[in-house]
Amino acid sequence: MNKEEILELINDGSFDMSKLKILLSDINTVDVAEIFEEIDREKIIQIFRILPKAIASDVFAYMDSDQQQIIIEALTDNEIGEIMNKLFVDDAVDFIEEMPASVVKRVLNNVMPEKRKHINQILQYPDDSAGSIMTTEYVNLYEDVKVHEAFDTIRSTGLNKETIYNCYVIRRNRFLLGVISAKTLMLASPNDLIVEIMDTNIVFARTTDDREAIADQFQKYNLLAMPVVDKEQELVGIITVDDIVDVIVEENTEDIHKMAAIFPSEDTYMKTTVMQHAKNRFIWMLILMLSATITGSIIASFEQGLMALPILMSFIPILMNTGGIAGSQASTLIIRGMAVGEIGMRDILIILWKELRVGILCSIGLGIVNFIRVFIMYNKEPSVWMLCLTINISLFCTILMAKTIGSILPILAKRLKIDPAIMSAPLLTTVVDALSLIIYFSFAKVMMGL
Repeated sequence: MNKEEILELINDGSFDMSKLKILLSDINTVDVAEIFEEIDREKIIQIFRILPKAIASDVFAYMDSDQQQIIIEALTDNEIGEIMNKLFVDDAVDFIEEMPASVVKRVLNNVMPEKRKHINQILQYPDDSAGSIMTTEYVNLYEDVKVHEAFDTIRSTGLNKETIYNCYVIRRNRFLLGVISAKTLMLASPNDLIVEIMDTNIVFARTTDDREAIADQFQKYNLLAMPVVDKEQELVGIITVDDIVDVIVEENTEDIHKMAAIFPSEDTYMKTTVMQHAKNRFIWMLILMLSATITGSIIASFEQGLMALPILMSFIPILMNTGGIAGSQASTLIIRGMAVGEIGMRDILIILWKELRVGILCSIGLGIVNFIRVFIMYNKEPSVWMLCLTINISLFCTILMAKTIGSILPILAKRLKIDPAIMSAPLLTTVVDALSLIIYFSFAKVMMGL
C-alpha cells in the first residue's frame, strides 16, 4: 500500500491500529513524515505513538517543525528522552533551533548529558558557519591500530554514527591525520596499520568557515562527508552531504528572493504571515518607486521635445523593457557562473567582450524587426525614416549598455563583499531604465531636431 492509500485510510477513520503500524513500518520514513503533514493534531499524536521505536526518531527528524512541536508537547519526559537520544546531533540541533524556549528547556532536560554537551557546543557557532551544520557523531580511528581492530571499533560504535563510509584517522590528542574509506578497509589486509593505508590528502573545513563555501567544496570534490577541525586542527565533527543539500536549497532560495527584490524569509511561503510578506517586499518596492523619480525627471526634462513630437512617447516602453531584459539576462548568467565557481574577477574583460558581441547580434536582429514594424505602422509620418533610424540606434546602444552593466555589476558587487543577487533586479532595473531614457532622448534631440 502506498502513501496516498494509507493517508486515505487514516482520514476515513476506518483503520486498525495494529494493521496501520505494519503498513507504516513498510514505507520510507520520509513518506511517513509527509503523511503527518496531511492529518489533524489528534491523529498526529495518536499515530506517532504506534510507530515502532526503531523508526520513530527517523520519522521525527523529517517532520515539519510544527508537527514536531505538537508531538513533543504531547509526550512524557521519558518518551522525549527516547526520541531525542536516538536523533543524530545535527538533526537535534535543527529541531531545537525551531522551538520556543519552553520546549527547548524541557527537551534538553531529558537528553543524555553527553549529547546535551554536543548540542550546546554546536548551538554556539554562528548560523552561517561550518560548525553550525556539523555533527559530532562520526567514526574516528587512531593511527596505530590495525585493520581488524578498526572493524571492531566500527562494529561497536557505528550503529549510532551519522556515517561509516568514511572514518577519520586521528592522534591521541585528536589531531586530524587522514581519512580512510570503508572500501579501503575491506580490501586491506587485517594486519595492515591504519597509518599505512589512510589517505592524507584531506579536504577539511574549519568550524568558522562559511557554509556556502563548504557547499562549493562538496561540489568541487564530489564529497559525501567532510571533517571539521578547530584552530589547532583537532577533529571536532563532520558535515554530511544531506546537510549540504539543505544549505544549497536555503542559499538558492535566499538568492531568488533577493533577485526578486524581496528580503529573505526564514519560513516557507505558507508559514510566513501576510504582515511579514508585506514587510519583506515593501522596502524594495519603496526604493524602486522612489528611484523612478530619476526616470520621471529625465522624461520631464525633454517635455518640450515630446510635445513637439508626441509619437516618441510610444517607444519609451520598448526601449526600457528591452534594456531591462537584456541586462537581466546578462546578470543572471553571470551570477549563476559565479555561484558555481566558473566566473571570477579575473574574467571581467573576457565576459565584457563576450556580452558586447552577444548584444551586437541581438540588437541587429531586433533592429531589423523593429525597423520593419515602425515603418509599416508610421509610414505616413513625414519623418518616418529618421524616426526608424533614431529608435534603432537608441535600441542598439541601450542593449549594449544593459549587457555591459548587467555583466559588470555582479562581479563588482562580489569584489565589494556585497551579495551579487541584489544587483540583478533592484539596482539594475533603476540604472538601465535611467540610462536608456538618456540615450533615447539624446539621439532624438540630435537626429530629429527636438
